[in-house]
Amino acid sequence: MPTRPFSLLIKPASADCNLRCKYCFYLDHCSLYPEAAKHRMTDEVLEQMVRTYMQTEQPQYSFGWQGGEPTLMGADFFRRAVQFQQKYGASGAMVGNGLQTNGTLINDDLAKVLSKYSFLVGVSVDGPAEIHDHYRKTMSGGESHAAVMRGIRTLREHEVEFNILCLVSKSNVAKPADIYHYFCDNRFLFHQYISCVEPDENRNVLPFSIEPEEWGNFLCTIFDLWYENDTRRVSIRLFDSILTLMVEGARNICHFGTNCCQYFVVEHNGDIYPCDFFVEKRLHLGNVMHDSWTKLQQSPMYLDFGSKKQQWNSACNDCEFLAVCMGDCLKHRLCAGGGDPRRLSHLCAGLKQFYRHTLPRFETLARELIQERQRAMMAHPPAMAPGPVGRNDPCPCGSGRKYKKCCGRT
Repeated sequence: MPTRPFSLLIKPASADCNLRCKYCFYLDHCSLYPEAAKHRMTDEVLEQMVRTYMQTEQPQYSFGWQGGEPTLMGADFFRRAVQFQQKYGASGAMVGNGLQTNGTLINDDLAKVLSKYSFLVGVSVDGPAEIHDHYRKTMSGGESHAAVMRGIRTLREHEVEFNILCLVSKSNVAKPADIYHYFCDNRFLFHQYISCVEPDENRNVLPFSIEPEEWGNFLCTIFDLWYENDTRRVSIRLFDSILTLMVEGARNICHFGTNCCQYFVVEHNGDIYPCDFFVEKRLHLGNVMHDSWTKLQQSPMYLDFGSKKQQWNSACNDCEFLAVCMGDCLKHRLCAGGGDPRRLSHLCAGLKQFYRHTLPRFETLARELIQERQRAMMAHPPAMAPGPVGRNDPCPCGSGRKYKKCCGRT
């Protein structure tokens, strides 16, 4: 059996998508599979992937459905996926399903499935229409924002939990306040801000990518807006992860980690790669149809890839923020295609600016959270454990938050 927990990031429709976002890093991955114009995961591959994964020992079985655009698979595909999880999962196994989507294809049938089986959905929204539509175009070059908002309304009608995924590019990096207020005004209270850093073949960042100072200014502004009034109301993934590290010592996002052997990407045909940003022929690890997860985890290629996370620039050793940053993501070191992991992150200066601006206040918040938990435990001691706590159940510490947003954030 595999020796470490791992999750799956699945590309059931490969890079196929109904949009043509100019900055998308995955669209050109269709070139890996030129034998077909349309790429769809078969039931045979789906069942084999689920069956073998559910036979490993995991604290929670985590399936992330991504693309391209995974909703191209339709509602029945996700029904079958859950049926296989139920068929092959041991009694009491905890299973989590996450779906990342552009939101334009969400309909009632799909939303019913997502609601029934408690999928957590991430919807890509870059801000109000005039910002979002700058890069996020349809195949014919039209606007997509209105269709995304229709999809979000459908999710809400069916009480599907969703987060907002905002890619920060040249189109919106100078407008953090506009974006933050737009999200909050629309009652989008779970945000993830993702930096757009896409290099060309010479490792020069493409024009829609952001510069480090821009990223630093963006994050600092978002933090100041959040810290003033919203620390208990709005969840921002990066901020939550910093607090989780301070309060619990847990590194729950991969670029905070010390090794990149954390999950596997599963392509539509069962091919396995080590990371979403490194789906490259040179890093093809195997295929679920004939390779065991134990073999994949022990692959020298996989272990070598994971070890590159700690091969950071020598300047990082003297950086006051290394304990948080850990050299940043390998992608931001511009080492796709076999580049040197010892390059400084493209965003290094901006990250330093952000941490310098915010860490003292994060430390204050961390102390407050610890005190709040202690008071809650004293006021409402948890009962003897009746069984596993669900991710959407009230946290047994008595904080009033859901388990996944409190003690279960790790």
